[in-house]
Amino acid sequence: PTKQKGPVLDQMDGVIELMNHSIQTKLNSDYSYNYKKDLVSLGKFFEKFLIDGGKKDLKLKDLTKGLMVEFINSRPVSSRTKRNYKAHISAVLKPHFEQRNLKNPFQSINPPRSVEVLHKPIRDARSLLNELYGFDKGLHLCCILAYGCLLRPHREIRELTWGDFSDDLSTIYLSGSRNKGKRNRIVPVPNYVIPYIQEFKSEDCARQNNIFSGTRFPYNTYFFATKWSRFKKTSKLLEKDQTMYSFRHSGALKVFEQTGSLVKLQQVMGHSSLQVSLTYLRGLEVKQLRVEDMPDL
Repeated sequence: PTKQKGPVLDQMDGVIELMNHSIQTKLNSDYSYNYKKDLVSLGKFFEKFLIDGGKKDLKLKDLTKGLMVEFINSRPVSSRTKRNYKAHISAVLKPHFEQRNLKNPFQSINPPRSVEVLHKPIRDARSLLNELYGFDKGLHLCCILAYGCLLRPHREIRELTWGDFSDDLSTIYLSGSRNKGKRNRIVPVPNYVIPYIQEFKSEDCARQNNIFSGTRFPYNTYFFATKWSRFKKTSKLLEKDQTMYSFRHSGALKVFEQTGSLVKLQQVMGHSSLQVSLTYLRGLEVKQLRVEDMPDL
């Protein structure tokens, strides 16, 4: 096995070949649809960048920090997207640098940090949810699950099956493969949410059926996003910069304000670490200090 490993590395020493090979491996793995989509697009951008620059046959050992900085700055995108470019390409090529004992040029690249965006919470969730219920019951159920159960709309909620619920609908069980944090989650369902879930449950529904489509297959990735775009045009209560995720953000605020516990927030949000929860709170209107908390004299 040792003798066979060397020639394989030599034959796949080109940056484009290595990158495409790694991207294909990730496409066959359990990553989110959006992550895979981003990888494919980025791979095409980077390959075109190298070919247009006369570097179609560039070897991994010749990939420099300067060239990567040039690529990251070659497209008119946001600071956040530039940081994603660095992170994604680094993740794709890192194993190949390590196999060849080559220095990873990505480690010293520091794209500009994006300006933090303050997510606008929903102060009157009840009224907005009532408006949603009159507009579309499916979109309403998605949003009330995001608020009350703190699930992510576009994958975790959209892919829910009846088998993910306890018999009395009071608990949702999600395996690590079904959520972004990659950890098993047991989520309590508030009493006010259960009646709306029951509206979608028929007597003959199978455990493997999706709660929205009623079949074994969930609706497409953009199903709720499309409905939300239509709702925005008719809503009289929705404010600027509020999205479906605002319901999840608002639910997170309630949890933190009521418990003051980052650990509980991490658990209910399904974050992989406390650091992720801290970063998440920075973008929310969290009242972190009271007058009583300030130094006394």
